[in-house]
Amino acid sequence: MIRKTIADYPLVLIALLLTAFGIAVVYSAGQTDVPIAAIQAAWLRQLTWLGVALVAFLAASRFSVRFLEWVTVPAYVGVIVLLLLTLAFGSGAGTAASMNGWIGVGRFRIQPAELAKIAVALMLAKVLASYRVTPRSLIELIKPAVVVLVPWALVMAQPDLGTGLVFIGLFFSMLFWAGVPGPLLLLAASPIISLVLAGSTGLWAAWFLLLLAVVWWYKPYVVEGVALVIANVMMGVAAPILWEKLKPHQRERLLVFLDPSRDPQASGYQVAQSRIAIGSGGWTGKGYTEGSQKRLAFLPAQHTDFIFAVVGEELGFLGVAAALTLFLFLFLRVIRVATRASDSFASLVAFGLAGSWFVHVIINVGMTINLTPITGIPLPFFSYGGSFLLACWIAVGMLVRISSEGRGRAGELPLG
Repeated sequence: MIRKTIADYPLVLIALLLTAFGIAVVYSAGQTDVPIAAIQAAWLRQLTWLGVALVAFLAASRFSVRFLEWVTVPAYVGVIVLLLLTLAFGSGAGTAASMNGWIGVGRFRIQPAELAKIAVALMLAKVLASYRVTPRSLIELIKPAVVVLVPWALVMAQPDLGTGLVFIGLFFSMLFWAGVPGPLLLLAASPIISLVLAGSTGLWAAWFLLLLAVVWWYKPYVVEGVALVIANVMMGVAAPILWEKLKPHQRERLLVFLDPSRDPQASGYQVAQSRIAIGSGGWTGKGYTEGSQKRLAFLPAQHTDFIFAVVGEELGFLGVAAALTLFLFLFLRVIRVATRASDSFASLVAFGLAGSWFVHVIINVGMTINLTPITGIPLPFFSYGGSFLLACWIAVGMLVRISSEGRGRAGELPLG
């Protein structure tokens, strides 16, 4: 159950470099002309959480893959219970004061949704690895879909759109790694695509014609094809109704994404200040701790959701390139772990964890330059937040164990 492990030193080094980079930027985020106590001390709290996270990393790295597989169901049930308790007794925190996402006793608080990402990756890997052959129909995807749908619904009820998007990305990335055909993935995602494109009649009509062509070419079961068409039509009809049910600030965020110049003093303030900060950094930046947008506290959530804007303003293009290069190395290393894993379960877990981090990076970096809507999602190893840092390092520990047990069979498909 518990064994010695041979550390994947490159993976651990990359994670340490990202964490050190992040803590340095969190420290800089607290250096403002008008002192803000909560932000000034954030880097010290992050250091404390790093100590806890490293202990958790060491523990996770010593549990065998077989033990991880054995504990998957209890872990999944446990996070579901935690998410239910969070809905009943949870509260907000910091820049997410309106979200019931944290639960705790006394001064110790944790965000269960961060641990849920790991548990969902484990459970989804267990389900997909149980298939003797790769799923080839939508009916076969019902069970893995339910695995993700339950925690997704509980997280969305908090409400936490950012984490909800991570669950969706985790789901489709693991289906891809399991060998699910591209057309089937497109069919499975079609209701979501219809919901997104329903804002434009022309785009939705073009998409619907494409969907019909894919259905005709892929030839799913008749029941599946009919259900897909009905589901896409329903999403198109439901889109305006769901739009009206969104809170005013949620609608404004989407409108600002479509039109960055919209209301720059209110709903568009965050993205406007972020773009100004990043754009003013130039090639080499304004200097560590010297960013003017940050020092004047114009940049919102500069130690959490918009920490990447601090990197762009103070360290410039070179700093941004260094951070993104480290993330690229991280993803490549984890994919290597996944391709060399000893079995389907371990391979799927590794790729799922990489997929969840990838979604975080794409959405977080994208929203700072208005390539994605603002959803309040942290940057792995960078953004201030104890629960997320803890979850990231637990994942690194699991990856180190998977790497140490891998048999080095690069290029082998996870499923038959």
